[in-house]
Order: sequence, then C-alpha cells, then structure tokens
Amino acid sequence: MPNLRAIETFVKALEGGSIASAARQLGISPAAASQNIARLERELGTRLITRTTRSMALTEAGERYLARVAPVLGELEKAQSDLSLIHGELQGRLRIACMAAFGRHVLAPLLPAFAAQHPRLELELLITDRYVDVLKEDIDISVRYRDVLEPGMSVRQLASMPRILFASPQYLEQHGTPQTAEDLLSHACLLYRRERDGRLMRWPFQRDGQRADPPQRMALIGTDIDALVEYAVAGGGITWAGGFIVHEHVRDGRLVPISIKPARKGQLEFAEEPLDFFACFRDRQYVPAKVRALVDYLVEALPQQQTEL
Repeated sequence: MPNLRAIETFVKALEGGSIASAARQLGISPAAASQNIARLERELGTRLITRTTRSMALTEAGERYLARVAPVLGELEKAQSDLSLIHGELQGRLRIACMAAFGRHVLAPLLPAFAAQHPRLELELLITDRYVDVLKEDIDISVRYRDVLEPGMSVRQLASMPRILFASPQYLEQHGTPQTAEDLLSHACLLYRRERDGRLMRWPFQRDGQRADPPQRMALIGTDIDALVEYAVAGGGITWAGGFIVHEHVRDGRLVPISIKPARKGQLEFAEEPLDFFACFRDRQYVPAKVRALVDYLVEALPQQQTEL
C-alpha cells in the first residue's frame, strides 16, 4: 500500500495548485514533496500528474485516484481532530489569516490566552489586507469584515465595532471642528484605499437615506490605516477608522473624536457604519475541533456590541 504521507502530498498539491503549496502545508521542502509524489507514482505504476515548469495537470489516472483518496484523507483528518477533543487536548497547526489592523490591535493580544489553554496547538498568524486563498494557502480560519466576505464560505459573526471620525487637537485648533457633513467636505480628508482590490473606501455620506458621493478634499490616500492614523496624529487632517485602532490615541489626548450633527431632510448626512467582523472557514459541513475552539473563544472574548472608546 502507498505511503500515507505520499498520498497526502499528492492531494495537498492538487488542492493548493502546486507542489510548493503542498510543501508549505505539510512543513517540508518542495524537493521532499516532489519526491513523495514521484514515489507514489512508482508504487502505483502510473503517472498521476503531468508537470511543466509553470503548471501541473492531472492525468486520467490521476483524476480517478484523486476522486477516491481525497475523501478518505479528509475523513482521516476529521477523525484525528475529533479524537483530540476526546483526549482533552487540541493539537496540530492552526493557521489564521486576519485583516491587518484588526489582527494587530485586537486579535494578536487575545491569542496568548488561547494558546495557554491549548499548549499543544501550533498557532500561525497571517496578518495581511491582500486577498488570501484559504485553500491554496491552507488557512484554517480567516477573520474578515463584511465587505470582503466571499460567497460559499461558512461564517460566524464575531463582533461589531464602531468607526469614528477623528483628528488631532492641533489640527482642530487651526482649522476648526466640523459640525455637519457639509463641513467635512472642506477639511483635509485622509482616505483608505483597500489593498486587495484597489477600491477607495469613500466615507458614508447620504442624502435622504440614499448613498451620496460628494467631492471631498483628499489630503492623503493610503493603503495602511495605521499610517493614516499616524498622519492624523501629526496634524495632517481628519480620517475615519475603527475605534479599536485609535482608542489609545484618544485616551492619551493625541486624537479627538468628531461628532457630526444629524441632518435634516434634504441635507447631506454622515451615516454610522460599524465594522462587522466574521470568522470564515472553508467547509460548511465540517468544522475541525481546533477551529471551533478558537471561534468559541473569540466570540466570548470579543465584544458583541459596539465598543465604546
């Protein structure tokens, strides 16, 4: 019978789209992964994958073999995960991807307590705003906000956190504090551009309940929200960000929250739009015990309502 490790390498290579991806998932070198697949082909006496320098494709025999062994391998992984709960200890690697600001300011400080509860787990945290392919990059759980959820993924809401307008005391002393949405248009506005798709995150202006897009005076556009916050601390303008990013600056007096008056009918208004964060996992039918444990922990540890500064 072929070696289970060789079968696992074959399946992971096809799931991830490359032998290098399989190697990363299994914690081995690409050369070792390639040797595993070659050994499997020798033992089966047939070619499973046609390789080129840039791509690989299944042969007919490879398609048939993958269809048979992939479900079996999946069941073995599920069985191992479930047994870890019976023995009372979660173990193995848990790979987490998270949006950058939330990962830095919220998730990373929470993980040490979870790790202490489960010392045999190997945590890996991928902090990035780029697009993450959970299958190819072997991500167990991804934390994302509502705007970047993908269809087909199983999700569970973790928290809803406020976004606020703010500026430095020096900026407001020099330029005045805006009172209305119309006032904001003449101020130095610092806007965020989403790295994963290049989308400029316009501020949530409305008129009579309908989205509006008035011209803003854009003093700076940045792809890192923490950089925009630091720019605001230095007196560069007004920006709009999650309260969890700026609460220490506000507490220490480096930034001041800005409250915009409610608009009357026909007037421009600035709408409240919190950031809703979700845990996302790839398999709707089965969620491994280690993933369930982390999600349960985060649901309990994170606020379930808008966080005050």
